[in-house]
Amino acid sequence: MVHTSIICAGLLFASAAGAQGVFPDLAGETADGRTIHIPGDVHADFTVVGLAFSRKAQPMLEEWAEPAYRRFVAHHGLFAESYQADVWFIPMFVGMNKNAYQPSLRKFRDSADPDVADHVLFFQGELDPFIGPLELSDKDAPYFFVLDAHGTILHAEHGLFTVDKLDALEEVMLR
Repeated sequence: MVHTSIICAGLLFASAAGAQGVFPDLAGETADGRTIHIPGDVHADFTVVGLAFSRKAQPMLEEWAEPAYRRFVAHHGLFAESYQADVWFIPMFVGMNKNAYQPSLRKFRDSADPDVADHVLFFQGELDPFIGPLELSDKDAPYFFVLDAHGTILHAEHGLFTVDKLDALEEVMLR
């Protein structure tokens, strides 16, 4: 159910890149209408951010969604209780996809598992402020970042899911 709810929202995220500076301010809307700023509204030691801005990356989401949710939100795994992280899955409605923002948000509100909805942030705006700082070079790949409490990017992944990539994201939080 978690897997299906996230997919229905059109969320896309997560292969490897190194630390890249500070995550640029991203303001998005939750299913209940709140505005959240990342990294400004981060309250945990770490924030895990999954971004997607292309429908072509959706099949990759199917590989990432459930394992990432289970590890970072539901805290399943050997070391999952060893760190506290805010987790945000962020579909980015940019360019021609901006028109899909409201219909997608309404559909998500109607069908999302409440536990999943608490970790989804809808973004509508321009992609340009994120491309350089986040090294978003492949529009058809989802991206996944681990931030510290100050918004510094500690680790990034993009592309197809692998357990090794998921482990690498978690490893940063275990140091």
